[in-house]
Amino acid sequence: MANHVKAMFEAEFDKSIKLLTEMSRDAQLHELMAKAVGQSVAALRSGHKLLFAGNGGSAADAQHWAGELVSRFYYDRPGLPAIALTTDTSILTAIGNDYGYDYVFARQVEALGQEGDVLVAISTSGNSRNIVRAIEAARAKRMVVIGFTGQGGGQMVELCDLCFRVPSGETPRIQEGHEALGHLLCALIEAEMFPRGD
Repeated sequence: MANHVKAMFEAEFDKSIKLLTEMSRDAQLHELMAKAVGQSVAALRSGHKLLFAGNGGSAADAQHWAGELVSRFYYDRPGLPAIALTTDTSILTAIGNDYGYDYVFARQVEALGQEGDVLVAISTSGNSRNIVRAIEAARAKRMVVIGFTGQGGGQMVELCDLCFRVPSGETPRIQEGHEALGHLLCALIEAEMFPRGD
């Protein structure tokens, strides 16, 4: 058992290191991040907000990243308007009961989203029906859509204004890539909105 654990421990870390190294050297990914930060900062500076949505582990990412912006990332500064659409159980269950689970995020985008806002849509497959419907609702409102998905991209590739595609087909690796990119997005937004003098 000990040998099996050791082998898996090393193999999993090797895959993670390989993925993050590949991502760090991807010039297109660098350019995409610059655009995502630019769109997010433009929205925030014009009085708009960021909405986040995802299922399962991606729901955790949505809440995590919204929290980083509302509270703080690297340093103290004013809070930024960001909302995770994954947190209100009364809203989620009401929409799920009345309209179906496919609409749990779209209905919230319809209610809370405004032209000029940004929707950050997270789906490892790129095909989650409730995420696709949320993107469609956001586009109908002329919101900017930033997607986070996996190598294949699914339907999100064509629907998003900007789409981060983590170069892996394994859900755990995609999620690790999303976490690295999401943290970087939050850090860069913070730095652009509230640059430090030091």
